[in-house]
Amino acid sequence: MATIHVDVVSAEELIFSGEAKFVALPGEAGELGILPRHTPLITRIKPGAVRIERADNGQEEFVFVAGGILEVQPHGVTVLADTAIRGHDLDEAKAEEAKRVAAEAIKNAKSDLDLALAQGEFATMAAQLAAIRKFRKK
Repeated sequence: MATIHVDVVSAEELIFSGEAKFVALPGEAGELGILPRHTPLITRIKPGAVRIERADNGQEEFVFVAGGILEVQPHGVTVLADTAIRGHDLDEAKAEEAKRVAAEAIKNAKSDLDLALAQGEFATMAAQLAAIRKFRKK
């Protein structure tokens, strides 16, 4: 069975490293699915879920990323994430509160920069909540 090595790395730590049958994640232009021997590719990724089908046990690993860069080589995938959180470490209540705070910041923005920063945070928290809800219902 063909596999591909996957590394998911954040600024703080290595989140996942192992062999996989399949990887899916939110690319800049849409959802990407990566299989072993995929054509080389470098692209930005959007906030959302990285799903990794492990080769050893067939279980699905789930990692939320807040954006970053994806590099694909025929035998390896590297996700360099701005922020990455393991699926089981996600806290829905904290994400809801952060989204509420970002929505308030959008209303109270005094400059275009403040508005853009608040909108970015709001979009990230909305993506995180969507990922949490999808992960938890499995």
